[in-house]
Amino acid sequence: MDEFVFVSGRLCLDLAGTKLWRRSLRTELLGSPDDLRRWIGAAGVVDDPGAVDSRGLERVRRLREAVYLLARHWPLGDDADTTVKDALAEVNEAARLPLPRRQLDESGRATRTGSVDEVLGAVGCDAVDLLSSSQFSRMRECANEDCTRLFVDLSRSGARRWCGMAECGNRQKAATFRRRQKQQQSAV
Repeated sequence: MDEFVFVSGRLCLDLAGTKLWRRSLRTELLGSPDDLRRWIGAAGVVDDPGAVDSRGLERVRRLREAVYLLARHWPLGDDADTTVKDALAEVNEAARLPLPRRQLDESGRATRTGSVDEVLGAVGCDAVDLLSSSQFSRMRECANEDCTRLFVDLSRSGARRWCGMAECGNRQKAATFRRRQKQQQSAV
């Protein structure tokens, strides 16, 4: 079972990253309502989303695809097709939903409550914030040609290439090292 990773720097992009290898293997990490419950908990959106059914899962997947499509085609030009315009409508609709409720208990512990609606609201608002901010100019796609994960490069130099070192960076560095070793051995 693939684990969820949160390396994108934004909630909306981390959700978009729950579908891996979009150009090749197309790996779905949100295969069931239980997977979605685990992602919501791991992402820290709400502490307990309550009952998650297949309808809620489909709503989240639809928003995920809208975020990914919009991020890849933003800003929209005059020639934007209906699929991308529909994605914009999907994100805007989600951003109008309520946000998770935050409360502080007597011991000082913060709790986040809400259902799938509040999760959709949080992701939608985050997507609107990203697409309308200066951070969007620092959004990148992983340099691993097979990986399609999007991330915001928050490094000082702005030269981050990989979605994450554990996910793609180390693999690419190891592959480059092995290739160099082979070339050196062939040259001897």
